[in-house]
Amino acid sequence: MNGFRIPIGDWVESFVDVITTALGGLFDVISAILGGFYEGVDWLFAAPPFWLVLIVIVALGVWARGWVFGIGTAVGLVLILGMDQWENTMHTISLTLVATIIAVAISIPLGIWMARSQTASAIVRPILDFLQTMPAFVYLIPAIILFSIGAVPGIVATILFAIAPGVRLTELGIREVDKEVVEAGHAFGASPGRILRQIQLPLARPSIMAGVNQVIMLSLSMVVIAGMVGAPGLGKPIVSSFQTIDVGLGFEAGLSVVIVAILLDRLTASLGRPRTHRLLPRARAERVGTADETPATEVPLEPGATVPVES
Repeated sequence: MNGFRIPIGDWVESFVDVITTALGGLFDVISAILGGFYEGVDWLFAAPPFWLVLIVIVALGVWARGWVFGIGTAVGLVLILGMDQWENTMHTISLTLVATIIAVAISIPLGIWMARSQTASAIVRPILDFLQTMPAFVYLIPAIILFSIGAVPGIVATILFAIAPGVRLTELGIREVDKEVVEAGHAFGASPGRILRQIQLPLARPSIMAGVNQVIMLSLSMVVIAGMVGAPGLGKPIVSSFQTIDVGLGFEAGLSVVIVAILLDRLTASLGRPRTHRLLPRARAERVGTADETPATEVPLEPGATVPVES
C-alpha cells in the first residue's frame, strides 16, 4: 500500500544460508543415516520376491483382524501387482515406515514430557500449531536446500508434517489417566518411572495408538507429495500423470495409495485395541446356567469378566 514490507522471507533465507554453510557436515551425516535407514527398510520390502512379501503381509492381516481382512488384503495387493505398481508401492511403504518410526520415537517421549510439565507443554504447543497449519508443500523447500533431492528430503519433510498428532494424543492420553489410580500408585510407594510404565502408559495406550495411526496416515499422504522432490514411490507416477495428463496412470497410482492407506489404517487401529479371547462359547455358558440346576462358580477371565461353569 505505502511500500512498507517486513522482509521475513529474506531473513529466513539468510538464516537457511547460514546454517547450510555452518552445519553442512552435520546435514551430510544426517542424510547418510536416514538414507541408510531407508535403504535397509526398502530392501526388506523390495528385494524379496513379491509372493513372499504378499504372504507375510496377508499373514499379519489375518493375525491382526481375521480371515476376512486377510482375504481383502490379498485382493488389494494382487490388484496393485496387476496394475504394475508393486515396486512403487513397496518404496512408498518403506518411506512411510521410516518416517513413522522416527516421528513416533520423537513424539511419544515429547508427549510424555509435555504431560508431566506444564512449562514444556506451554512451549511446545505453539510449535505444534505451527507445524500443523503450515501447508505441506512448504516443508519441501528447506528439505531440498538442506538435503538435496531424493528420499532423504522426503523423509525429513514427512517427519515434520506428521509428528504433531502423535505428540498431542500422547499428552492427552496420559493427562486423562484417572488421577485416583495414579495417587494409589504413589500411596503404595511406586516411583514416578514405575507409575509411568505400569499405570499411565498402559491406560493411555488407546490414545497413543490413535496418535500413531494419525502419524502413519499423514506420513503416507506426505510421502506421495514428496514425489515432487524425487522421493521414490507412488508419488513419482502421480507427479508424472500431472505432467502428461495421463488419467489412467494417475488413477492406478492413486488407487494403490488408497489400498495401502486402508491396510495400514486397519492394522494400526487393531493394535490399539486389547485382544480378548472367550474361553467358553455362549451356548455352553447358557446350557450350564439354565439346562440343569447345578450351582455355578465363577472363573475370572480378566478383571471384570466372568463366565459360569459347572461346580
